[in-house]
Amino acid sequence: MDLMKSIVVAASGLRSQSGRMRIISENIANADSGPERLGADPYRRKVPSFQRHMDREIDAQLVALGKVERDRSPFRVKHEPGNPAADASGNVQMPNVNPLIEMVDMREAQRSYEANLNLISSTRRMIQRTIDILRA
Repeated sequence: MDLMKSIVVAASGLRSQSGRMRIISENIANADSGPERLGADPYRRKVPSFQRHMDREIDAQLVALGKVERDRSPFRVKHEPGNPAADASGNVQMPNVNPLIEMVDMREAQRSYEANLNLISSTRRMIQRTIDILRA
C-alpha cells in the first residue's frame, strides 16, 4: 500500500533529522569549551551527512544519518593570557564552532523534521477517512 510506504519514508526522515539535531546540539554546547591544557586541541565541530539506501521490502528509497565528519576548518583564536591553555603570547585556540551557523542549521533540521511529521499525520488522517468511508 502506497500510504504505508509514505509513512515509512517519512519516518526515516524523522530519524535522520533527529540525529542531525543531536549533533548540532553537541556543537552548540561545546562552542565555548576551550582546551584543558596547553597543546591540547579544543572541541572540533562535527558535520553530519546523510546517505540513502533502497528498502527492497517496500521498494522505496530511505534516508539515514551517514558518517559524521570532523570539520577541518581552523580553530578560533582568543586572547586570554591567564588561561592555563594559553601559549607564550597569551592566545588560546577555541572550537571552530560558529553558534549562528549552528542555529541556522538547527532551524533547517527542525523544519525538515516538522515536514516529515506533517506528512505522517496527513497520511494517517487519509487512512482513517478511508476506513470511515468503508464502514459507512
